[in-house]
Amino acid sequence: MKNTQKKARLKEAAIVGAIALTFILLVPGILPDARLNQLGRFLALAIAALGIDLIWGYTGLLSLGHGVFFALGGYAFAMHLKLQIPPTASTQLPEFMSLYGVTELPWFWQPFYSFPFSLLAVFLIPAILGGLLGYLVFRNRIRGVYFSILTQAATIVFFNFFNGQQKLINGTNGLTDFKTLFGASVNDRDTQYIFYILTVLFLVATYALCRWLTSGRFGRLLVAIRDDEVRLRFSGYNPTGYKVLVFAISAGLAGIAGALFTVQTGIISPKAMDIAFSIEMVIWVAVGGRATLSGAIIGALLVNFGKSFLSEQFPEFWLFFQGALFLIVVTVLPDGIVGWLQNQDFEHIRRLFKKPKYASTYPSLEQDPEVQLEKEELEH
Repeated sequence: MKNTQKKARLKEAAIVGAIALTFILLVPGILPDARLNQLGRFLALAIAALGIDLIWGYTGLLSLGHGVFFALGGYAFAMHLKLQIPPTASTQLPEFMSLYGVTELPWFWQPFYSFPFSLLAVFLIPAILGGLLGYLVFRNRIRGVYFSILTQAATIVFFNFFNGQQKLINGTNGLTDFKTLFGASVNDRDTQYIFYILTVLFLVATYALCRWLTSGRFGRLLVAIRDDEVRLRFSGYNPTGYKVLVFAISAGLAGIAGALFTVQTGIISPKAMDIAFSIEMVIWVAVGGRATLSGAIIGALLVNFGKSFLSEQFPEFWLFFQGALFLIVVTVLPDGIVGWLQNQDFEHIRRLFKKPKYASTYPSLEQDPEVQLEKEELEH
């Protein structure tokens, strides 16, 4: 059994590595610069989708407020970029502060002069906030729809707060017009290509992290929390710590996605904290397939490319297409695209090659010879 699992993991690693190399080496030579930048942004969004799948698909925590963590990661790195001011500039403050009469850099901006601090802040600020919010919620055993409502309420609070901070973070307009990073122009073609490569590498690392977290004992505990938390408590486990940890990790991943998205779009604003954007993240995972990881990536790419194409071709009707897609997934493909392929469409092919039926929750149990023997006896 262990050898089989090891071979499966090596095969999966080889496939992921081959796909990553294709995106790094071949795709840039095929796509024009504008489409490559668009792909880089969507791959960054796929990182956030993996975080959603980790907490919703595997742990059963439906967050409708991950846009907050996404935006915090984007703001953390954008603040560092805004402080890369040339010595020849008339003022050593971000230009919008001068417009509002600010004469001294606010204290909370000053640590973002440091590049290492900014990198850590991209992950840690959303992760710490997510951990604190999770602890306050989960210790009171709030779950289900009440948890979703609370995350949505938090989104409204942060959205309104950031919108009102005109002097400190440019309010509704957000942070934009980034100039340089390490002396190189942020908007230069070569710099953007480096950001694209970094996005691919971070996506691979995030996938590997989520795959590691969802396998083994920890992964089985997450699934147990999703399927029957009360029974898990009766088994002697306290799920609060596990839920807080996985929610904090998911928030941190959203922060990384926000930073990578920001440097490739050139702007971060409170609009990223809009409720609609947080709901979109959930749609990506639902379309691709919950508890599949690969489905989260496919869903993020498919929905966002579809959204881009439809908004270009049918600017007045593309929202109806997006709504129809979600309705089709909910009613016809409740397991998402990848889930449908795993559970339905390829079943006859698996039988032809005598492959075991795919199990999304407890594959080791489904593949146990004794369990299979019992099933055969019951069927006959």
